Amino acid sequence: MRDSVKLAVLFAASLVCVLLFIFYDAGSDLSFILPERGAKVAAMVLTGVAVAYSSVIFQTITFNRILTPSVMGFDAVYLFLQTVALFLFGGGGFMMVNEVFNFTVSAASLMLFTFFLYRLVFVRKGNVFFLMLVGVVMWTLFRSLTVFMQMLIDPNEYSIVQDTMFASFNNVRADLIGVSAVIIALVALFCVPMLRKLDVMLLGREHAVNLGISYDVLVKKSLIIITLLVAIPTALVGQMTFLGIIVSNLAYETMKTYKHGYVIACASLFSIIAIAGGQFILERVFYFNITISVIINFTGGIYFIYLLTRESKR
Repeated sequence: MRDSVKLAVLFAASLVCVLLFIFYDAGSDLSFILPERGAKVAAMVLTGVAVAYSSVIFQTITFNRILTPSVMGFDAVYLFLQTVALFLFGGGGFMMVNEVFNFTVSAASLMLFTFFLYRLVFVRKGNVFFLMLVGVVMWTLFRSLTVFMQMLIDPNEYSIVQDTMFASFNNVRADLIGVSAVIIALVALFCVPMLRKLDVMLLGREHAVNLGISYDVLVKKSLIIITLLVAIPTALVGQMTFLGIIVSNLAYETMKTYKHGYVIACASLFSIIAIAGGQFILERVFYFNITISVIINFTGGIYFIYLLTRESKR
């Protein structure tokens, strides 16, 4: 089957999942249902595209298909920030009450964290693997500090922190979706001319440089793009650790091509199917007793183990 046909099939499947989520058991009066579910679907699409885009690019510059940008510590920084705000100001604090302010501070903090790693580590060392190593150390540090503060806060307020531990599409503000859509669209369009250069990067550093690719410059641009594509959806809906691993590797297996345009499009469609389908199962089968990230992380954990065992047999 041609790659274009595969994309058409996946697009039809994602459209079915989206329409099923929107119109299933909607009733005759759609004036209230459509805006509410439409906002959820918009958040799903934005999150799915951003996660797929960032994961594929990150795996290209690291030459590793089982890594995602979460290894840099984005999730830990986000949860640490939410815990600090709750620890210092309580559940009635301005940051916990005002969603717009929370979104702005969270996104800005994640970007500042990456800028810190970039300026102090990558610029001096020029090694993306050393950057990842420092990111893992920072992830451990922030995770430990988060757990320490969670042990000290009021038990009644701990439920607020629990809500931030898992991604949720139930209470996404429409104005935040609009801002996020503009940022993600601009970043994605900026990245389009880079896709062919990323195709060449798959040959390795030496071959890419010999073919005229400014390797270090391309890696720096890619890190900036990855930061924006991770910071915005994380601040919007929360952390989804294993989604990038699932959709990127499914895209590699499905497309059988090196071209990033096809792989990213395929991964984005898989991501939309996973999120919309998972949210539908969450609402209609489990009746909101679990979160979407639990479904995805459970499936992603099993798939991650499968990838590790498959690689070890090669």
